[in-house]
Amino acid sequence: MDATLDGDVVHVAGPARERFFDNRGYGSPDGDALDLAPVEAAHLLFRGDIDRVDGMDFRSFLTTTDCTLDFLVYKDLRDRGFYLSPARWRDDTGGADFVVYPRGDGPWDGEVEYQMRVVGERERIDADSLEETLAVVDEESEITYLGVDTPDVTGSSDTDLPTEVGGALLADRVVLWNPPSELYRQAFYGRPLDGRDADGPIQCSLLEGAYLAERGVVRVDANHAGIVDRGREVEGDRFDRRLAVYRALRERDVVPKTGFKFGSDFRTYADVDSADDLGHSEFLVRVVEAGHEFAPRDLALDVRLAHGVRKTMVFALVDGSEVEWLSLSRLTP
Repeated sequence: MDATLDGDVVHVAGPARERFFDNRGYGSPDGDALDLAPVEAAHLLFRGDIDRVDGMDFRSFLTTTDCTLDFLVYKDLRDRGFYLSPARWRDDTGGADFVVYPRGDGPWDGEVEYQMRVVGERERIDADSLEETLAVVDEESEITYLGVDTPDVTGSSDTDLPTEVGGALLADRVVLWNPPSELYRQAFYGRPLDGRDADGPIQCSLLEGAYLAERGVVRVDANHAGIVDRGREVEGDRFDRRLAVYRALRERDVVPKTGFKFGSDFRTYADVDSADDLGHSEFLVRVVEAGHEFAPRDLALDVRLAHGVRKTMVFALVDGSEVEWLSLSRLTP
């Protein structure tokens, strides 16, 4: 078959359509002929299904077109039994590089399993563009697949709260001297000062204190603004972002607690009946500002850690008072 490279399209003369598209899902038909993206032509050269493209063998063609990362992912998914198309052959792909079809289906069936984006481990990923499944190719050409989703961040942990609970701002926390026991036992705010006596004083984080003061539950000499100012002193702008996420979680009836031991901002509980009988926390939440750029290495680390403690990794993207939610998980196609 006559295969020629024209810009970034490889033209293969007929009957290429019947052989490569109709039977195996390669390319975009042009009558009996076929247009291939460079990554598809590279794969056919690698397999020996076509011998040359403008006189170039697989090695020369891959060097000329430099589609190495795409080729590694394309080959891996083909080896796993998937048909897939470069996004250029479809109109509904957003920022994806490939459209992957369910096993047994192809471009002629219309069903899509994954819209996939290929990145190298040293690239940066804009948080606002995280929509497609990620195929991260590391420096040793191993591929990690990460699924991206919009999680259901809602719970049933709503509790009636008292008002005018007296306390004090001490260093980087708020201590409530005589709080009603339900503030900790049912609403799961703070932590008993001695670690055991839930009927005694409780210590709250600055986030908890600021949120409770904002709602009129807690009264301290420093007032709400003073607690927020202290938070900004110790954390800078990060405090405002975390407070926005804390507020959003509580308003969704989800209980956020510190995620420090897991290397995140929060761990969350969707259904708290009693602090004495907690279930398993569902999410680890990392707070970032809208427009944040992720390193794939950091994403892989967060997802691996969350999976290891049986939780889902969620990123809260903060733009002022608005919060968007994204979850990432390890995926095996």
